[in-house]
Amino acid sequence: MYGSDRAGDDAERTAFRKTEKKYKLYYEDNSKSSKKKKQPKQVDLSEVLDFKSISESYNQKGELPPGVVPVNCGFHSPIFRLENRPGFYFIPGALSLEEQCKWIRESLTNFPQPPNRTNHNAIYGPISNLFVAAKEGKVFVEEERADNGLYSDAHRWKFYEEDIARSMGKTCKSVSASVLLRKLRWSTLGLQFDWSKRNYDLSLPHNKIPNALCQLAKRMAKPAMPIGEEFQSEAAIVNYFGLGDALGGHLDDMEADWSKPIVSMSLGCKAIFLLGGKSRQDEPLAMFLRSGDVVLMAGEARECFHGVPRIFTDEENAEITPLELQFSHEDDRCFLDYIRTSRININIRQVF
Repeated sequence: MYGSDRAGDDAERTAFRKTEKKYKLYYEDNSKSSKKKKQPKQVDLSEVLDFKSISESYNQKGELPPGVVPVNCGFHSPIFRLENRPGFYFIPGALSLEEQCKWIRESLTNFPQPPNRTNHNAIYGPISNLFVAAKEGKVFVEEERADNGLYSDAHRWKFYEEDIARSMGKTCKSVSASVLLRKLRWSTLGLQFDWSKRNYDLSLPHNKIPNALCQLAKRMAKPAMPIGEEFQSEAAIVNYFGLGDALGGHLDDMEADWSKPIVSMSLGCKAIFLLGGKSRQDEPLAMFLRSGDVVLMAGEARECFHGVPRIFTDEENAEITPLELQFSHEDDRCFLDYIRTSRININIRQVF
């Protein structure tokens, strides 16, 4: 899972890496006028597969570009596969707007909750109610515990109101909850993945994946499942992307049975997804991922390098107007502020 080729300079010259750089966010050099807002460099998107347009054309005219094949399995929305990437399925607009909003809320409020682990665990330990604390403008402060008048090695972090945190002075380390939220990169549901050992650690405490998400994943996985079998949601990784964030080319290879798909759901700002081959030297296909799209990767597709080199947060390209309207109520302002500049990806796995 997220395995990478560590060949250093050699990796920089691969076809996959070159394509990553092609779509990565770079800024124009405004050194002559530092007061100007940085402008992103223009990138040629003409070769990016657009399954939304493909679906519309197929529904209206029955036309498809070369190499794209429809999958007829009685699904509620069009499904497409690629002739040269067996086991890869794309379901544009698979999630309703209501479903998208539901899982955005869950991804920010409940999925990072202990005992689920996040990237923050290594530094701060388990953090409860991060999203609520960010909404309330709180500050995370490290306290030292005194033991018989002496400082012990044990530290704990606790949320405080901003004015209280300020009164504690500079002797205590602190970080705002809003910064922690923006630095949230992943959370794990169900069976917990040990990133240092690159395997699932069955001894780590965990909660079962919510039943509603299990049922959704089971329904979405059907086109890629072996006949007569049902998808079992045993683990999930939620990735959080902000402006300039990317996910480098990798393989998801730690599950026992690759005939079962990874079910990957996109939420929030539009992104570019790269699907390569079994070698980094294989030139990858680029495609847009929009909020509500679902991707399935099973069988041979599990052996293909893939990644996300770019998300779009500008108003023209993010394509989140329906979400903005759905989150227009004052109570949803915090979700709106987050998702305007972010993308969330929920990928669900059958481990055994």
